[in-house]
Amino acid sequence: MSFPAAPATPDEVIDDALRSRIRDDVEARVGLDEREVTSRARFLAAYDDLDDPLSQESSPIHVTGSGIVVGPRGVVMLKHKRLGIWLQPGGHVDPGETPWAAALRESAEETGLDVSFAGPFDADGVPELIHLDVHAGGRGHTHLDLRYLIDGGTSDPAPPDGESQEIGWFSWHDAIELADPGVETILRHLAPSG
Repeated sequence: MSFPAAPATPDEVIDDALRSRIRDDVEARVGLDEREVTSRARFLAAYDDLDDPLSQESSPIHVTGSGIVVGPRGVVMLKHKRLGIWLQPGGHVDPGETPWAAALRESAEETGLDVSFAGPFDADGVPELIHLDVHAGGRGHTHLDLRYLIDGGTSDPAPPDGESQEIGWFSWHDAIELADPGVETILRHLAPSG
């Protein structure tokens, strides 16, 4: 199955195949903890009622994409400029984008790293959803955040002006200690044992 790179016009709503794909991916998540289980239920309760769930313009409730950026040096975390908490890179889905493409783009934009998907991948080669969280996004918005595993390589983050400059590679232990509770569980799950 393939998904179009972009709709014919920016105001065109999400196509049925992508809408179904996102719903199926979320339905398949079991949840690593109570927060993710609750987020899954909240996502599914809101999702079908949204005209264009990927557009921040059509509703204050919308899907976002985030990358859990990992590499031999550990995990990349950044301090959110407005919220003041330590998070993974991520943000809004641009017109014509999938949530996983948004996760990769935002990870590159916010870190300045040469990033790629780290897997796992489904039979179609699409990155699998590894975590989700529903949370307040500021300005009265609710983010239905879908998270994907991103390989950040080994270079030092070099975010451009306008992005958070409080960013770096952290050991798994330090990232878990520093992370917002909405990120902590997936980091614990992914952390190498030992």
